[in-house]
Amino acid sequence: MSDATTLAAPPRPRAFRAATEESPAVRRGLILIAVAGLAILVFAPLIVVFAEALAKGAVAAVKSLQSKDALSAIRLTLLIAAISVPLNAVFGIAAAWFITKFDFRGKAFLITLIDLPFSVSPVVAGLCIVFMFGANSLAGGWLVAQGFPIVFALPGIVLATVFVTFPFVARELIPVMIEQGRAEEEAALTLGASGWRVFRTVTLPNIRWALLYGVLLCNARAMGEFGAVAVVSGKIRGQTATMPITIEMQYNEYLSVAAFSLAAVLTLLALVTLLLKTILEIRHADEIAATRRH
Repeated sequence: MSDATTLAAPPRPRAFRAATEESPAVRRGLILIAVAGLAILVFAPLIVVFAEALAKGAVAAVKSLQSKDALSAIRLTLLIAAISVPLNAVFGIAAAWFITKFDFRGKAFLITLIDLPFSVSPVVAGLCIVFMFGANSLAGGWLVAQGFPIVFALPGIVLATVFVTFPFVARELIPVMIEQGRAEEEAALTLGASGWRVFRTVTLPNIRWALLYGVLLCNARAMGEFGAVAVVSGKIRGQTATMPITIEMQYNEYLSVAAFSLAAVLTLLALVTLLLKTILEIRHADEIAATRRH
């Protein structure tokens, strides 16, 4: 047998293409789809909100925001956010600490419970609060008799907002604290530091960025929550009507300028939250890069 038949040439290696190496036409098509989706779902509604708010001029928009109902809705929304966000920050830190620093049975079930507000409709959550603390319930009737109503009052709105926004802080902290482990805290405790000092000097600096992200997301959801608040508030104009509820009421009454002006304020608050989140992400990235250089 000849050498050509006895020694087969090795197969030529196939040229593999990276997953990101697409043709220019495919890349342009994907970019076009992404931009079109953003334009339809994000930019167009924003333009409509501000255009409708200024349809009769800036003076009419500002005048509508100076009405009693609008000012009451703005104050109530900011008050609810000021109460519910710190509460959720404390609850989120405690839940994340308990889940990541201790081993116990039922940990997965507890994490599932934390995610429950994501899967339950806000309207259902509001109905549960009404059934538990309404005037016809045992606890709610006693509280009303004592002069402390929960439903159709500020406490019920805060309770509904806290429930709906509870997962945001905890879900931001849990992955970060799992990745960091327990070594630094255990070392500090070994050196004689108290539990509060360990939290203040070791744990808190390590989780501050995730905590800020969670607080910003929680604040944005708290100001924009509608479903649960609509059920427990009773939509009492000037008393329990938040900004989203007031917007709906004004729009249903054909007060389009007033409704869209208040919606523009709520949109601006959301954009400010997004800007703060972006700034935090940039600073976090810069800090990580500086740490790697050193």
